[in-house]
Amino acid sequence: MTEPTPAPHQRPADPAPGSSAEGAGSSWPGWTEPEPGDPPTDPAAGAVRKTGTEWTAGSQGWRRTHPLRSALEWVVIVAAALVAALVIKAFVIQAFYIPSGSMEPTLKVGDRVLVNKLAYHAHPIHRGDIVVFTRPKLESGAPTIKDLIKRVIATPGDTIESSGGHLLINGRVLVEPYLPPGTITSGVDRQVIPSGEYWVMGDNRSNSRDSRFFQAIPKSLVVGRAFVRVWPLSSLDFL
Repeated sequence: MTEPTPAPHQRPADPAPGSSAEGAGSSWPGWTEPEPGDPPTDPAAGAVRKTGTEWTAGSQGWRRTHPLRSALEWVVIVAAALVAALVIKAFVIQAFYIPSGSMEPTLKVGDRVLVNKLAYHAHPIHRGDIVVFTRPKLESGAPTIKDLIKRVIATPGDTIESSGGHLLINGRVLVEPYLPPGTITSGVDRQVIPSGEYWVMGDNRSNSRDSRFFQAIPKSLVVGRAFVRVWPLSSLDFL
C-alpha cells in the first residue's frame, strides 16, 4: 500500500508502534526541514513572512511577491485616482474660491463652494440660483479673475428694471430674502432679457460688478450651479 506524500514543509506523524519504519523522528521520504526565508508552512493561515521577500497565500498555494511588482501596482492605483479626480473636476464637480465681497453677506471672501457642472444639463437655470460663469468680454474689472460668481435675477423673456430701490420683474417687486434689510438696488434700466441669456447680480448691491456693467450673459458662459459652501467648516451649508 502506497503511503500518501506529506504536503511541503508539513512533517508527517510518527509511525505507530511496531511499524516497519526505521524509528520515529528519523528522515521521511518527501519531508525536508524549512530553510530560512521559506514561506510559512500553512498557506490557509494567510500569514506573510518577511525575510527580504514577501510571501502571500493564493488559490494555488504560496507565491512570491516581487517588490517591483508591488511598486508598479501602487503607481497604477495612484495614476487611476489622479485621472478620476481630473475627470470629476472637468465634467462633474469643481471647487471655487470666493476672491471678493460682491456676494456678501451670502458668501464672504475666502469661502469655498462646490459647483455642479451637470446641473443645467438636467434642468433649466432658475431665478435665484447662484452660478459660476466665465468672465464676459465686457467685464473690464480684475482681469486676472477668469470666473465670476453671481445670483440669477432674470431669465430669458423677463422684463427687468429697478425702481424705488427695488428690482421689478415683469412689473412686480422681486422678493429677495437673501439681501440684508434696507438694501437699495438701482442702476437697472427697463429691458427685456434676450432668449438664451440671464441677468445676474451680486448680493452686495453697492459693491458688485454684474449685469449692470456687462449686461445679460449667454448660457454658454455658465460653468455650473454653486450648491454648497464647504469652507470654512463652521459655515458649511447648502446654497
